[in-house]
Amino acid sequence: MFYKRQGIPEEDEIVLCKVTQILPNSVFVELVEYEKQGMVHISEIAPGRIRNLRDYVSDGREIICKVLRINRERGHIDLSLRRVNSTQRAEKLEEIKQEIKAETLIKNIAKKLKQPAHEMYTTVTSIIFKEYSHLYLCFKDIVEGTVHVEKLGLEKNLAQEITTAVLDKFKPQKIELKGVVKLEPYASAGVDKIKSTLQAIEKISSTMKITYLGAGRYKLTLEDTEYKPAEKKIELVQRILEQFTDKLSTASFEREKTE
Repeated sequence: MFYKRQGIPEEDEIVLCKVTQILPNSVFVELVEYEKQGMVHISEIAPGRIRNLRDYVSDGREIICKVLRINRERGHIDLSLRRVNSTQRAEKLEEIKQEIKAETLIKNIAKKLKQPAHEMYTTVTSIIFKEYSHLYLCFKDIVEGTVHVEKLGLEKNLAQEITTAVLDKFKPQKIELKGVVKLEPYASAGVDKIKSTLQAIEKISSTMKITYLGAGRYKLTLEDTEYKPAEKKIELVQRILEQFTDKLSTASFEREKTE
């Protein structure tokens, strides 16, 4: 992966790490994007008592961590593995996946034009990174038609090659968030209450689908192209369920785990 960031990360930032050394009470890692070293204390690996760190990590394994503390004078970076939730992990992995895909596109163009891959990557990113933090974010805007890379400063022929390749390879990919809604009304008007609640949820998004599972349980599936907007829609679902709950009725939403 060519992509590197300058400086050091911020506290609470979610970062990609590679395990470099495992000690009895700590794990040392390389922050891949920053080329810095960090440490995960045994207490920040997983909840509960840990007998063997190698049950959770292994040498060379890539893990997603959260930055806890930074000692700028000593250059120490303390990290946590257990404080990264499934959504944060999924978002970071998707970011990495898309950036690697963008880099591969540049490598393929370099091969086509018979130029060194890293040299072309440097040429392209020296211009694009003035406006974007990642290549894939620029490529996303190319697909949406909100940016023309030639206007950013790239040479015309190279800009055309990139645009053609991006429009072919970077079609929006859908993600799915799933869960189960449980509605238990005890009032006489329970059926109408359930119906209006489900209708309110479906109005949140045209890609929100609800399927009856039985016994007051409903399968909820939401499609989107990005995690953050999708998460906001799930938050709206939970607010609607909170309004359903009263002295006579209860509602819950159990999120399907994302690996």
